[in-house]
Amino acid sequence: MTRPAHQDFWQRLLDRLQHGTVRDRLRLRPEIERRLRAGQPPEGGAVRRLEEAVSRSEEIVRKRRKSIPRVTYPPELPVSQRREEILDLVRRHPVIILSGETGSGKTTQLPKMCLEAGLGAAGKIACTQPRRVAALSVSRRIAEELNVTWGQEVGCRIRFTDQSSPRSLIKMLTDGMLLAEIQGDRDLSEYDTVIIDEAHERSLNIDFLLGYLHRLRARRPDLKILITSATIDTEKFSAAFDGAPVIEVSGRMFPVEVRHQPLDQFLEEEGEVTHIEAAAAAAEELVREYRDGGLLIFMPGERDIRETKELLEGRSLPHCEVLPLFGRLTQG
Repeated sequence: MTRPAHQDFWQRLLDRLQHGTVRDRLRLRPEIERRLRAGQPPEGGAVRRLEEAVSRSEEIVRKRRKSIPRVTYPPELPVSQRREEILDLVRRHPVIILSGETGSGKTTQLPKMCLEAGLGAAGKIACTQPRRVAALSVSRRIAEELNVTWGQEVGCRIRFTDQSSPRSLIKMLTDGMLLAEIQGDRDLSEYDTVIIDEAHERSLNIDFLLGYLHRLRARRPDLKILITSATIDTEKFSAAFDGAPVIEVSGRMFPVEVRHQPLDQFLEEEGEVTHIEAAAAAAEELVREYRDGGLLIFMPGERDIRETKELLEGRSLPHCEVLPLFGRLTQG
C-alpha cells in the first residue's frame, strides 16, 4: 500500500530539514510533523513559506561548511597523536569525556577536531572557560592556528563584550555567559556542540551547566557534548552521562628544579617581610641568574598580584616586562 503523495512531500521536507541549521530544525520541525500527521495537502502560501525557509536553512549550512578552514595540528602536542581516536569517538557518540593532563593541548585542539569531525556548520561549537582571560587568549590562539580572523570564524563572548558573529564556527565563552544564554534560548539552538572545559573546577556555574546539558539531551539528541579537564573523576562523569566513552591523554613533562628559599634572608633589621616582598626578592635573584626565559609568580588574589607588579616594576629589572594575570582580566 503506497502512501499519499502529500505525505511523501512532508517526509522529503523533513529529510531536507536535517541538512539545515539547528535553530531551523527546532523551529520548523514541529510544524512540518503536525502537517504530516494531519495528512494535509502541500498547498497554499504557508507551505511555500515553509519550503523557502528550509531552502534558506540548507543554503546557510552549505556556506558555513565551505567557510571551514583547513585544520592542522601542532605535532608536538600529545592530543595531536590521539587525533584519529578522538575524531572517531566524536562522530559516533553524543557525549565523550576527555581527561587531558596539563600541556596536552586539549583546550586549543579539541574545538578544531570538532570542526574536522563535521561539526560547526549546522550550529556553532561552544567552548566554555571559567575565566575571561582564558576565553580571550584561547580564542585568539585558535584563530591564529586556523589562520582566520578573530571575531569572525572564531569568536569570543565574555561579560560586557561579544567578539563573535553569525559567521563564527567556534565561539569561546565563559561558563557564566553560556548560563546567561540559556535564559533566552533554553534549547541552545545556536550550537550543535558544547565543550565544557576545566570541568574539574566544579564551580556552581559548571555544575549547573552539566546538570542542564544532561537534561537537555532529551530535547536535543543531536547535540554533541564534550567534557574535558586536566584532573577529572572519569568514571563518575561517564556514569552520569549514561556510560559515555572516556579517553585519556598524557601531558608534556619538563624538568623541574625545586629550591627552598629561607625566609630569614629576607628579614630586615626592623619588622617582617611580607610574602609579596619575599616573592619580589626571589624573582630579582632569579632574573639576574637566568638571562633567558619567563618567570611565573603565583599570588593568592588580585590585590596581591597588582602589588607584586608595582613592586617589581619599581626595581627596574633588566630586560623584563611585568604582566598581571588574574581571572577578571578582560584583555589577554
